[in-house]
Amino acid sequence: MAEISVVLPSVLQPLAGGQSYLTAPADAAATVEAVLDLVTGDYPALARRLRDETGAIRRYVNIYVNGNEIRRLRGLATEVSPGQEVLIIQSVAGG
Repeated sequence: MAEISVVLPSVLQPLAGGQSYLTAPADAAATVEAVLDLVTGDYPALARRLRDETGAIRRYVNIYVNGNEIRRLRGLATEVSPGQEVLIIQSVAGG
């Protein structure tokens, strides 16, 4: 079975048991939302860091599929195909 990989930045890895990659099994294309639901199922703290109470991506979290930021595509409805990678980048606040 093919997989969709989710790449986590070092700042989020402690919330995923120290892993830098999480994978979701995928027979067909899935939405970013479905992939996040799958990979954060065992990591509720990670899920809360990525999305707010309404399920929307938090303002300081950027998610990319094939190098394109999903807010410029279809947001959480952006499709990811098996074998593709979802890259999560958390903006660092401060100055």
